[in-house]
Amino acid sequence: MKYVGEITDPIHKHIRFTESEHDILDSPIFQRLRRIRQLAGAHLIYPSAQHSRFEHSLGTMHIAGYAGETLLSKGYLKSEEEIQELRLAALLHDIGHGPFSHLFEEVLNEKSKKNHEDIGKEIILKSEISDIISRYGYDPTMVSNLSCGQSKVKFLNEIIAGSLSADIMDYLPRDGMFTGTEYGNIDYHRLVTSFQVVSNGHLALDRSALYSFESMLISRYEMFKAVYFHKTVRSAEVMLFHSMLLADDQLNLTDISLENLSELTDEKVLERIASLKDQNKIASTLAISYKCRKLLKCVYEKFLHRHDPTFKKINRGTLNDLGLRIAETAGVSGSSVFVDSSRASSMPLTPNKKEISSVILSDRKRAYEIPVSEIPIIDSITGFLNMLRVYTTAESRNRVEKCIRSVIERGRDHD
Repeated sequence: MKYVGEITDPIHKHIRFTESEHDILDSPIFQRLRRIRQLAGAHLIYPSAQHSRFEHSLGTMHIAGYAGETLLSKGYLKSEEEIQELRLAALLHDIGHGPFSHLFEEVLNEKSKKNHEDIGKEIILKSEISDIISRYGYDPTMVSNLSCGQSKVKFLNEIIAGSLSADIMDYLPRDGMFTGTEYGNIDYHRLVTSFQVVSNGHLALDRSALYSFESMLISRYEMFKAVYFHKTVRSAEVMLFHSMLLADDQLNLTDISLENLSELTDEKVLERIASLKDQNKIASTLAISYKCRKLLKCVYEKFLHRHDPTFKKINRGTLNDLGLRIAETAGVSGSSVFVDSSRASSMPLTPNKKEISSVILSDRKRAYEIPVSEIPIIDSITGFLNMLRVYTTAESRNRVEKCIRSVIERGRDHD
């Protein structure tokens, strides 16, 4: 690998880059990631959480390269060109994110069922990124497929997306550092240096690194509870989500053509929504209140875990209906009550989007697959994290609080 420079980073200290990576980093469409925060509205609660998708992408590339070097030294990769391809895919794995990261993806899902990986593929294949990749002798289609874990090589997919991915190994310590929490501390060096590839083509861990793997999964679980699903973080994000969804008809935010992508950054979208005072008062008020940190108040929450049947099949329609029932009972405007269901797998997903159910371990004699149910500390957190919350405005808070439990209990009995 011929590196042409390096970037100082608070997580990895020094991140080196090659000439092809340099050209991608300097492209306008990649520079756009500087203006998309990694944690959307979390900076309103954790003021230092201003980090962006740009530096996360650099960190993911760095760890993927580290994994590639490890696998090359062990004979699982054959050339440095394969490492470069892996690094390019990791660098570009988040290129398709829109404003406020996963929140925009929720809006897209309501409108078009597309996600950031679909957008990322189009950017890699149809923008200047494709020309850069081709100019250095690599195949944009292969890089595109690998960037979202759809390569024909299983273990490479798992370095990009999965329970042992470079993505997780960067965002946990990075998010932990910039939020000031302690949950993101993981020993990714121990994990990466223990990588093996087994006969079925999957990535495996040396058994001696199992404790580091357990620690990483527990860290991820705690970060979801303490940061990603924090009730005030979600308050800010509920406001962003609904303001974008409501403003889409006027601003056509979900037009994700390459021409429009340059406009889809956090502050630009927020300013455009806030300016809709006459055309869309509700969306504009939410955006302005967000800017002023006049956040919605949480008046009800319930943590659902594992196989709790309560609200198990909730979707956007049932959430909206519940919000309207609460508002009607409380005698407040329907636009002042928001029901939010924050749901995520407590285990990382495999490249094919299924929750991991086993871990492949190896020792000097053999490689074997062990179900997570046989690893007590991991089994204890399997299932889905699901937090149901009801938010309302400060003006409606007292009225909604008085009736909230009775409305939800009636709805549960009815279901």
